[in-house]
Amino acid sequence: MVPQFARGHRLREDKARGRWVILAPERVFEPDDIATEVLLLVDGVRTFDEIVDALAAKFAAPRDAIAADVTVMLADLRERQVLAG
Repeated sequence: MVPQFARGHRLREDKARGRWVILAPERVFEPDDIATEVLLLVDGVRTFDEIVDALAAKFAAPRDAIAADVTVMLADLRERQVLAG
């Protein structure tokens, strides 16, 4: 599975606020810092496993725990139609 942003959705840095935001048609989402770390890896090329492996290495955390958290987060964003794939 290769997660990617749905059409019309993109992650952008809001330099004025010092935060990352997801821009969507007529909506703006402000992901928390943890979600931002995940979303920065969602590029339409990396697989779910590659994203989880990168996060596990970066934060020296158990892969299984990260995989569970990322699964829930990506499912929520798919349900909100922010992500596809």
